[in-house]
Amino acid sequence: MIGISHKDLKKQRDELVDSLIAYRKKKGHEITVVFDGWKTGEFQESRSKTGGVTVIYSRLGEKADSVIKGIIGSERRGWIVITSDRDISDHAWKYGAVPVSSENFTRIFTKHKQDYPANEEYEDMEYQEHRRKGSPRKLSKKEKAIRRALSKL
Repeated sequence: MIGISHKDLKKQRDELVDSLIAYRKKKGHEITVVFDGWKTGEFQESRSKTGGVTVIYSRLGEKADSVIKGIIGSERRGWIVITSDRDISDHAWKYGAVPVSSENFTRIFTKHKQDYPANEEYEDMEYQEHRRKGSPRKLSKKEKAIRRALSKL
């Protein structure tokens, strides 16, 4: 969600965690955020809990993607995975989790930061679908799952 083009990555990460803590207090969701320790991490993966948000740093030489995949694969729960990575999205679907694009979540997240009502419908957060066969009025199972996930956020 914060990308790679920042002068002070630590500050950006801290701001994201602070925002997620506020979001968690408002919505009550269990939140886990995974940061990449590929180049600057420690020799072991680190986990901490800050304000009820689980913060994980992958270990040196390991990408956050592999940590996320490991969590999804080992803890089969109704995860909502915020990612714009196609590989992680495919992995999430495979293990029963619902991937939501970072762009869609950022829109919802920003609305909550601006104190919009928690029960507001987010119809404009529609999943961008590809051209497909069948009835254009009937949503696929994946599209229905994404809409349900968006309504929970």
